Amino acid sequence: MISYLLNKTSYALLTLFGVVTVIFFLFNVLPGDPAQMMLGQNEDSEQLAIVKQKYGFDKPVSTQYLYYLNDLLPISFHSKNQDDYTFLSKGKYQATRLFSIGNTTVVLKFPYLRESFTKQGKKVSEVLGETLPNTFVLAVTAIIIAMILGVLLGIVSALFKDRWLDKFIQIFSTLGMSIPSFFSAILFAWFFGYILHEYTNLEMTGSLYELDDFGEAMHIKWKNLILPATVLGIRPLAVVIQLMRNSLLEVFNQDYIRTARAKGLSEFQIIRKHAVKNALNPVVTAISGWFASMLAGAVFVEYIFGWNGLGKEIVNALNTLDLPVIMGSVLIIALLFIIINILVDLIYVWLDPKVKLQ
Repeated sequence: MISYLLNKTSYALLTLFGVVTVIFFLFNVLPGDPAQMMLGQNEDSEQLAIVKQKYGFDKPVSTQYLYYLNDLLPISFHSKNQDDYTFLSKGKYQATRLFSIGNTTVVLKFPYLRESFTKQGKKVSEVLGETLPNTFVLAVTAIIIAMILGVLLGIVSALFKDRWLDKFIQIFSTLGMSIPSFFSAILFAWFFGYILHEYTNLEMTGSLYELDDFGEAMHIKWKNLILPATVLGIRPLAVVIQLMRNSLLEVFNQDYIRTARAKGLSEFQIIRKHAVKNALNPVVTAISGWFASMLAGAVFVEYIFGWNGLGKEIVNALNTLDLPVIMGSVLIIALLFIIINILVDLIYVWLDPKVKLQ
């Protein structure tokens, strides 16, 4: 287990290094001056020079890349000169000094994702801290819906193979996989949030936290979660139904299932104790991929429903070329993919003892 986690950790670090390198050079070849974007209409030559010096934009791209790595690393090197970009400013870094070498201080710190260009110097970590939990709640709810309904409908479809109920479920799952999420979002928002609003009491748009009627405090509005979570869960639900049905039909043909039937076990006992657990491996694989994709790709659903999550924030950052927010979001998404990948491997071992961690 320890050797496996060490190998995965080294793989994760190499992957993150590659992601950091790609996104840094990709976004630094884009046209436009970051300093001008930060100043907007108030720019002049003197202010432009000050901003470029403060954020290191006056340095060569290779030096800026080293600065960016230094900002992200938990152990980093900082100058004692206040005019240098790497000066250990308390407002910028949350760090603990380890030791000093000449004019350089080595510190242990939280990764610094820099500041937003368009949010008046707000840290990217704060922006992500406000939006990522909303996306996480949305993705988890959608996956729970997809997992519970998908497994149940997959079992029903396998038990009634080639009958009318099986065919109806297959038609439903095919439609679910075929309809794009943005179209489903528009359709659900219009039908349930507008046409049937009197009966459903659901809104076309809304986020997890909203101001009260007096505009004084933020309150959780759980009902705003229903439509976006349902729309986001439709496609993984369709996939889980298909995978569970096909996997369960394969398990039903195994020798140990025949032995269990010969011993007189009921169909319910066979499914609960033997078949379902062994049929879940492909479902876990699909769910893990969909969950990571939801955290990264709930863009259309969040934007259409006005859900203040990471996807909507990425769209806004792309529209305004807020590069630190975009780069920070991509890094967080890459990290989540890696973590989910490791957790899925551990779940495999729990589901199937024959699987060994290598």
